[in-house]
Amino acid sequence: MSAAQQRLTDDELPVVLELEGVTKDYGSDVKALRGVDLAIFEGELAAIVGPSGSGKSTLLTIIGSLERPTSGSVRIAGHDAQSATDDDLAALRARHIGFIFQEFFLLDSMSALENVAMGLLYSGTPAPERRQRASAALEQVGLGHRLGHWPNQLSGGERQRVAIARAIVNSPSLILADEPTGNLDSRNGEEIMRLLWELNSRGSTLVVVTHDHEIAASLPRQIEVRDGQVTRDDYTQVAGPSESGVTV
Repeated sequence: MSAAQQRLTDDELPVVLELEGVTKDYGSDVKALRGVDLAIFEGELAAIVGPSGSGKSTLLTIIGSLERPTSGSVRIAGHDAQSATDDDLAALRARHIGFIFQEFFLLDSMSALENVAMGLLYSGTPAPERRQRASAALEQVGLGHRLGHWPNQLSGGERQRVAIARAIVNSPSLILADEPTGNLDSRNGEEIMRLLWELNSRGSTLVVVTHDHEIAASLPRQIEVRDGQVTRDDYTQVAGPSESGVTV
């Protein structure tokens, strides 16, 4: 029994994400995932860590419902992602998953407020409410004074904060952060990790995908992936970013 399964048995915590026997093949020769079992619980702050080619990026796309597994089952916020139609998957992502990427992916022709409001475009939210919620999300990440700024007027750390605001604007069940400090210097990287801790302390469930073992070790749960399999799944006692002493 894995640490995640034991925790579920002991504590009966709500499950946000559950993978059972997940495989992903690319042709007959490339087996990116080999029977992954994984559960992420409500309110967790977890790292998926592994070197290049380990399968962690493929695992991210499966968790985020951007790809379908070759076999196995995927449940996100209680929904069966494996049997869902493409339209259902798009709706599932819009309602339940927030993405944070290394590259930010902000539109240069839109203000910070408009970029964040884009996160609600496919949710059926009326335009005035989209702007109101986008403003609140930017306030939450400390950018209430930058609503009208264009991406090229913002620092790298501020652009990542806009991307985080876009990820949280719809109050998703799960936030996936793919190398969120990868394009930042150490100071801005530390601030972003501190912000992720703050979001988690307010109830957000976050999974950080990284190749950096130091970042992974600074988080309460570390899920190590090698050769398409989960090889380690541990919990550690970490109170927060100030205790971990992580340098990113």
